[in-house]
Amino acid sequence: MMIRTTLAAAMTAVALLATSGCAVTRKQETVGQFVDDAAITTAVKARFVDNKEVDATSIKVETLKGTVMLSGFAKNANEKSTAENLAWKVDGVKAVKNEIAVRP
Repeated sequence: MMIRTTLAAAMTAVALLATSGCAVTRKQETVGQFVDDAAITTAVKARFVDNKEVDATSIKVETLKGTVMLSGFAKNANEKSTAENLAWKVDGVKAVKNEIAVRP
């Protein structure tokens, strides 16, 4: 009986340790932050697809804690600034880092 109780207690402890925290290992974001960031990234990409001035396939979008990072290549400075402006218009965006390179 004592072995069964000890085994049950050990299994409960392992289960609690495995599920506690609810943090995603990606830079200690919570699950909620990760979902919000994914929604922001999707919304920014959708705006790029809908806009004829931005080549959505040439620009990469990543979001971490509401900060959007744009990288890739643009045909001209206008495309680069349009991409940044579109990113700023998405709900939940706290900052935009525009690392898009303009092709010569």
